[in-house]
Amino acid sequence: MTLHNFTRNADYGYVVVPKLQPKDDNRMVDLAEQFHSLHKRRGIILMLAIAWDARRAKTIEDTGAEAIATTSAGISRALGYRKDAMIPAQILGEAVTQITKIIRIPLSIEFETSYTNDRAQFGETLKTAIDSGVVGVNIEDGLFPPSALAKKIERARHTSEALGINLFINARTDVYLAKIGDPDERLMEAIKRGLRYREAGADGIFVPGLADPASIGAIVEQVKLPVNILAASDLPPIAELRRLGVRRLSSNQEAPREILAAVKGVGEGFIVPRETNPLLEESRNHGHIQNLFSP
Repeated sequence: MTLHNFTRNADYGYVVVPKLQPKDDNRMVDLAEQFHSLHKRRGIILMLAIAWDARRAKTIEDTGAEAIATTSAGISRALGYRKDAMIPAQILGEAVTQITKIIRIPLSIEFETSYTNDRAQFGETLKTAIDSGVVGVNIEDGLFPPSALAKKIERARHTSEALGINLFINARTDVYLAKIGDPDERLMEAIKRGLRYREAGADGIFVPGLADPASIGAIVEQVKLPVNILAASDLPPIAELRRLGVRRLSSNQEAPREILAAVKGVGEGFIVPRETNPLLEESRNHGHIQNLFSP
């Protein structure tokens, strides 16, 4: 199997994109299957922390993480783009490759708005991500009609199967996060969308903003896909989430914001008083960090 052999398809607009980094094809297949298996463990929740570059990803892996995710905002800002900017596929691929070449666990990326508004570019951009080592994606509906996400899921499944990778497609619905429709109707709307996305080929359903235990249980029971919840202060305890059948818990944006605030604090502590101490206090062992990035 060669991941980069790919021909153009008139219906989906896929084109050949050179591989950005030589990959072990068998290892990618194994990582994809490993990522799927992490969502099938009864009573065990996959705790998915986020990173946006190789250094943070490797540090998270060092904590014992089983997999890592990226956010579109994190990747965009790390590359100097606005959150809502359309990052070119090649640049996205290079950024992802920097992560996958150094970690040994599955990587899933947030494929928000597919990094392009051009439907013909969807397959090319997704293929670049897979060629860069990605084995899972989040694709959201946002404020678009469910039919739009269903079509993207179908294309994503078609693309990944053509590449020989069992990509984990996590369908994200923003019914709760974006407060779509009447509050009393959101549960049924989320279930209806989840069923539609499952039929289109999704492997999991992500419902950020959902916290009510009864609603979580209803989605688990009726959609019959691994349910992904976003970490929040109003969530039930982790033991309750296990009982309800949640299979994946994603960290929120607070960690990146705290890190940026800490960097800002160190910078201000160095520049304003012109002191070196802030750069030395509470620093992690330099040798340990060096070892993380050893071949």
